[in-house]
Amino acid sequence: MDEIELRDFTPADGDWVIARHGALYAAEAGFDESFEALVAEIVADFLLDHDPARERGWIAWSGGQRLGCIFCVRISDEAAKLRLFLLEPEARGCGLGRKLLKACRDFARAQGYRQLRLWTHESHRAACALYAASGFTVVSSKPVHSFGQDLIEMEWQIAL
Repeated sequence: MDEIELRDFTPADGDWVIARHGALYAAEAGFDESFEALVAEIVADFLLDHDPARERGWIAWSGGQRLGCIFCVRISDEAAKLRLFLLEPEARGCGLGRKLLKACRDFARAQGYRQLRLWTHESHRAACALYAASGFTVVSSKPVHSFGQDLIEMEWQIAL
């Protein structure tokens, strides 16, 4: 794989972020179209109303193609939320997930956030293993029916 660069998310990346989340989560987790609709809403909110001084999105880029993304968005003056973390299948297992997670965590810390939170599902085992290895802890979990699936919803956080 060519050198991977992390560049800032731009509006031109929005359709890719939405489509790839929809396609990968449908194929890998059986999620229905309501998941892609949620991602579209998150992307639209970010594009319309994000604070560039305290919020940021990254696109992992190599060989002229997008390989992944991650976002850091404000919850409060003290806390930020990691959102829309995605890796293309061919980019998994090479350290890119750790690189994206570190960029998000370092940015949140540099912006003065004291805590970084995220929401995921227990079935995303590789992501959960990465979060745990990076120092995040589970603060809550509960069974839910979302995106056409019975899932265990999890909230994680790390002190910065």
